[in-house]
Amino acid sequence: MNYSIISILALILNLIINREAFGYFMLRSGNQEPGKMAVIRYNHFLMAANCYFIVDIAWGLLYEHHDIPGLFPILYLDCVFYFIFMFLTMLTWIRYVVAYLDKRGRRSRILLCSVWTMFTLGLIYLMINRFHPFIFSFNEKHEYITEPGRHIAFFLQIALYMLTTVYIFYLARRSTAGEKVRYIAVGLTCLVMDLFLVFQVLDPRYPCYAMGLIIGICVIHSFVEAGERKEKEVYDHIATGLAEDYEAMYYIDIETGEFREFSASSEYESMNVPVEGLDFYAETLMNIERYVHPDDREFARSLYHRETMLKNLKDRRSYSYKYRIMVGGQPRFFRFTVMRANDDRHLVLREKDVDDEITAETMMLENQKKSITFTQIAESLAANYDVIYYVDAVDSGYVSYECHNTYGQLDIERAGDDFFAEALNDIQHIVHKNDRDLVLGFLDRDHVTSVLKDRKRSSINYRIMAGNITHYVRMTVRKTSDSTHYIIGIENIDAEVKREKQHLKALNTEKKLARRDELTGIKNKTAYKEMEKSLQESMDSGTEKLSFAIVVCDANNLKMINDSKGHVAGDEYIKGSAKLLCDVFVHSPVFRVGGDEFVIFLSDSDYLNREELMKRLKERIRENMKAGSGPVLASGMSEYDPEGDSHVSEVFDRADREMYEDKRDLKKGADPEPVLQELPVHASFKRTGGLSRGH
Repeated sequence: MNYSIISILALILNLIINREAFGYFMLRSGNQEPGKMAVIRYNHFLMAANCYFIVDIAWGLLYEHHDIPGLFPILYLDCVFYFIFMFLTMLTWIRYVVAYLDKRGRRSRILLCSVWTMFTLGLIYLMINRFHPFIFSFNEKHEYITEPGRHIAFFLQIALYMLTTVYIFYLARRSTAGEKVRYIAVGLTCLVMDLFLVFQVLDPRYPCYAMGLIIGICVIHSFVEAGERKEKEVYDHIATGLAEDYEAMYYIDIETGEFREFSASSEYESMNVPVEGLDFYAETLMNIERYVHPDDREFARSLYHRETMLKNLKDRRSYSYKYRIMVGGQPRFFRFTVMRANDDRHLVLREKDVDDEITAETMMLENQKKSITFTQIAESLAANYDVIYYVDAVDSGYVSYECHNTYGQLDIERAGDDFFAEALNDIQHIVHKNDRDLVLGFLDRDHVTSVLKDRKRSSINYRIMAGNITHYVRMTVRKTSDSTHYIIGIENIDAEVKREKQHLKALNTEKKLARRDELTGIKNKTAYKEMEKSLQESMDSGTEKLSFAIVVCDANNLKMINDSKGHVAGDEYIKGSAKLLCDVFVHSPVFRVGGDEFVIFLSDSDYLNREELMKRLKERIRENMKAGSGPVLASGMSEYDPEGDSHVSEVFDRADREMYEDKRDLKKGADPEPVLQELPVHASFKRTGGLSRGH
């Protein structure tokens, strides 16, 4: 019983400190990522150690009663399993070491070949031992007797453990910082198991190897696993802070298309886009039909094919594109950025609402970050920054991380005790003299504390001097989710500033031209359709106190003027009609929706004065008819009835019918042929072909 106590305590301690690891035990470990492979192989080692402890416990209990004949078959079988699980701990430990070191060179292959050879030979010798004792035997009194093969097997294991220890210490000598500490811990564990295996050879009466196993397991738990958790926590904080810049982020398996959404704003979540799925490419194409602006769907559909995405990433670390998504019934521009994850097997897709940037406004982005893969995403996102500072919010101690490779792997470059004090000195030497006061005020510790009290992040753009060359950079400061640290990122935005200025200028020009009637300068049919769609959405959502009226007008005798006086005269007639309507409906948008058809949308003050405005319009028409000069337009108006109207088209149709009734009345009045000596067109109208007023 005394023999079994050590193994019992070892088993209990192993189950306690590694309870979480046993919950994720996996028998199959093929095709796994290197980091996960090491975890799986270590779990295999822990399970083999548990089996060894159990068999060792049983040996201690059974051998106390070895003189009972009925127990001998069980005792013999337990002794066989004792050696099997001892060999298995050796096999699983060496496999873990190779996976943890993530080395695929000649030395690692030698280790694996050696341990598999020894394990296989051990099993063969145990089978032979049943007929020709080579490792162990029992005498007539069922007392355990060691055979020469036992010592050979133990010495071979000792040699292999020693060889592995030397190899690990050699790698540790060439490593730095936290990695070096963990390598040393793995090497010490190997050395401890080696020493206690020697003790087991010297005195088989004590469970020495069981003591070596549990001591080694405790070393790994205290130094390797704890160190990795602490390092991952820092990466998680950085990833959480950076992810808050995006509406949504997806982690996509390149080959299978399996994906998961890691963060989303509350507004984006209201769209009910799936947060995970088995085929990103197919599901995204379906979502395009539901959420993307109709004019952008064809463009969006062309982007989401595996071959297309990989082609766009060829020789590049990332690429971006923009299109509009319907959010809350309104189109908003989103920027999508695609990049490879560090494992080269996944893509990271970021979605950012940039509508306010395009219209020269700013907005706060709010996201949540939920992922066990924060480390890879943090390094991918860090590729956007030249340097990231991780600053303690209490004592201002900091560590700086700089990006040194294509995929943004973070390397520790600098550390200090007071970030804010050291920043004061750096600002004087690096920042452009005209921006120093701005940056000094922004990086004041009290300012950072106060500005992040109610906000998730704050940014400034400023200039730095690199030699005699000026560059624009952006500094962004945010808090970690637990408010214990500040994350300060600095990125070069020199190209972005120039590109956005050019893009805004081109976009504003394009928007104006796309919605303006070329002949008259007033709004065109496209602009009317957009307004009609917006009105319909307001009606569908049940917006309270929605009051408006629609006026439909048609210019009389346009065909006769074109036929008799030519299209130039007809164009002047249309311009005069638009001018007349703009003069009457000063505060309302006027649309040309056809060759001689116009629509006016009345709201606010013009809606309240609609009867007076219609009266003024008809008086102008009668004056033109009487004078035989100027445009003659038939008109009709209809108000929106919340109780009876469910579509904007119903209001339009009533106004259209009233317009045709007015046209018939004008015909009955025998209006004379219009005289086009000189239409009363405003000077600026004649000069530019459009209206100077913003209709």
